[in-house]
Amino acid sequence: MEFTKYERARIIGARALQISMGAPILIKRETTNPVEIARKEFEDGVLPINVKRDKPDKIEVASE
Repeated sequence: MEFTKYERARIIGARALQISMGAPILIKRETTNPVEIARKEFEDGVLPINVKRDKPDKIEVASE
């Protein structure tokens, strides 16, 4: 699944908050910065976070 830049920022930010609050780290740590750790976890694809997107039921085009 391809993420938008907004989804990516939200996922990394949420994970960084979890890490800063003491959540277990899912990768081998190279830094103590929670944002960098979260970014690396995101890039490695090990985050247990899902994104739900609303899909429109029907798109109607207004006629003139």
